[in-house]
Amino acid sequence: MTAKKPTKKGRSGVQPRASVTFPPALYKSLGDLAKSKKVSIAWIVREAAEKYVADQGAFIQQGRGKP
Repeated sequence: MTAKKPTKKGRSGVQPRASVTFPPALYKSLGDLAKSKKVSIAWIVREAAEKYVADQGAFIQQGRGKP
C-alpha cells in the first residue's frame, strides 16, 4: 500500500495536481496576464477552468430542457 504524501502547512487535505503543456504564445499571454493581475499562472488557469466547468454545467442543464 502506498503512503499518502504529507500535506503542506495550512492546507486541509490533499489537492490533485495536473501538468499542462501550453503553446509558447499562449504561455506568454498567460504570463503577461498573470503579471498584470499580480497573480500566478496557476491562479489564472484554475479560474479559467472553474468558469469553463460552470459554463458546461449550464450548457448541459439547458440541453436537458432545464433552465
